[in-house]
Amino acid sequence: MTKVFNRFHIFLSHHSFLYATIVGIGIVLFWRGVWHSADTLHLYINHYNSTGSASIIDHPWWDGPLSFMVGCLILFTTRAFVSSFIGNELILSGLRIEKKIHKQTESDIQTEVSTIGDIKHTISAISHKLEELEVQVKDHHK
Repeated sequence: MTKVFNRFHIFLSHHSFLYATIVGIGIVLFWRGVWHSADTLHLYINHYNSTGSASIIDHPWWDGPLSFMVGCLILFTTRAFVSSFIGNELILSGLRIEKKIHKQTESDIQTEVSTIGDIKHTISAISHKLEELEVQVKDHHK
């Protein structure tokens, strides 16, 4: 099943107009489902609270949720769900920050190496002093 989705995604990536059309339909169906579900719920709550029955709804209750699910299915299948709603710029900005981290200057790296070396030297000196103190404590107790 994964191979089918991979092939479908590769096919769509080579046909950008078709890809954009399918993703566009998915986005419209997603938001249509959200909109219709919210409207149906609003009408149901308002009419039910005023009359005690819910007969005012003039379209099937499943119209909104079905559009929502089909839109989600299309967007997940085309791997466009996240990028459609978060946006490519937000994703790319995260990648740019990661790239900046990898492109530290050599002097920054040398400074870090020097600092780490100093820390190691200090820890080594402390370790030697501790060993000397342990020896002195043992000698004192003998």
